[in-house]
Amino acid sequence: MIFRDRADAGRVLARLLRTYADRQDVIVLALPRGGVPVGYEISRALNVPLDVFVVRKLGVPGHEELAMGAVATGGVLFLNQDVIAALQIDSNTIKTVCTIEEEEMKRRERVYRGDRPPAHVQGKTIILVDDGLATGSTMRAAIAALRQRGPARIVVAVPAGALDVCQAISREADEAVCAAMPESFHAVSQWYTEFKQTTDEEVRDLTSRLSQSRSVSIAVHGDVIQGDLTRAAPARGAVIFSHGSGSSRKSPRNRYVAGVLNQHGITTLLVDLLTAEEEVRDNQTLEHRFDIDLLAERLVGATHWVMEHPVLSALPVGYFGASTGAAAAFVAAADRRDVIRAIVSRGGRPDLAGEALRNVTAPTLLIVGELDQTVVKLNRDAADKMQAETAIEVIPGATHLFEEVGALGRVAALASDWFEKKLVRRAA
Repeated sequence: MIFRDRADAGRVLARLLRTYADRQDVIVLALPRGGVPVGYEISRALNVPLDVFVVRKLGVPGHEELAMGAVATGGVLFLNQDVIAALQIDSNTIKTVCTIEEEEMKRRERVYRGDRPPAHVQGKTIILVDDGLATGSTMRAAIAALRQRGPARIVVAVPAGALDVCQAISREADEAVCAAMPESFHAVSQWYTEFKQTTDEEVRDLTSRLSQSRSVSIAVHGDVIQGDLTRAAPARGAVIFSHGSGSSRKSPRNRYVAGVLNQHGITTLLVDLLTAEEEVRDNQTLEHRFDIDLLAERLVGATHWVMEHPVLSALPVGYFGASTGAAAAFVAAADRRDVIRAIVSRGGRPDLAGEALRNVTAPTLLIVGELDQTVVKLNRDAADKMQAETAIEVIPGATHLFEEVGALGRVAALASDWFEKKLVRRAA
């Protein structure tokens, strides 16, 4: 398994960690610098907080690759007494090395976190992330230091690591998730197509992005729907997500796509088109999920909210629709032809939009899975009816939910490229 870059590796790990999604007791702690782009993708996909866990290995003077301990975020000091005793390392030497590494740790914390205090980890499940395990010494030091802060559970997650090292780490952590564990492992970089050094600025940017995410309440004709707004910095466009049958703004697939769009400077609003009460009722009766007029009305309301926002109103706006949510997006786009500049549909049901398809003016990309044959035909038929610029992309080997390896990544890449060309560049 070769990863395109650290972000790609994080998305692969997120799928392996999906059981931890949307849990209030879970925190992702990433080891700077290289672990942060990986941890960011995991945090976004699982909808859990992200923080950095700065750990500085205390290397034995003259043999720095050998750890005699570690200092870590929160002023935690861990000393490996076995190594210290075996090498007869005196207290002055330990103090000197500690002073040097503590200063570097504090510098990095100031750069990465600013005035924000470290995440409170006591009693929490911690997903400890790095970009790979070669010798595992830094990760072992991180686990030992983190244990002293009282987490309930430590889950180590890395894209690739030597088989014996991953096995050893699994004995020290409560769980270890290694996407690739070859017996022959020479360097972490060999498992990436792109492995450039992560800078302090990139770490700071990624950790600050999540602080720009917040929940919002949107009033539509006397009802209130909920959304998750993530503002890209700097933002060049805004995309509103319209979810499909039985789904919500917590959909891991749409959150994944939204995260990729955020990386490309696009603000995203993932919004529930049903109220909490309607969603409960719909789960029992299915009475609302095919009510395209109701879903479209709510989506138009969310669009009005964006257009009245003091910052978002300056951005070009597009829709990303999935399944029946795509039908709602087409109906809403026909209603707000003055606002909606581009549309992407993932596994959509444009046939349910009826005659509204002919009134859509925004450039539209229809993405369907090759094995979702009925929906492929429905999308081809819809494309023939549309007057707007329309393109169809069929993902080879993909089914309706795009759960196959690489399929959702292809969807996200196609969507970001479409919005870049048809939303951002045209607006500019």
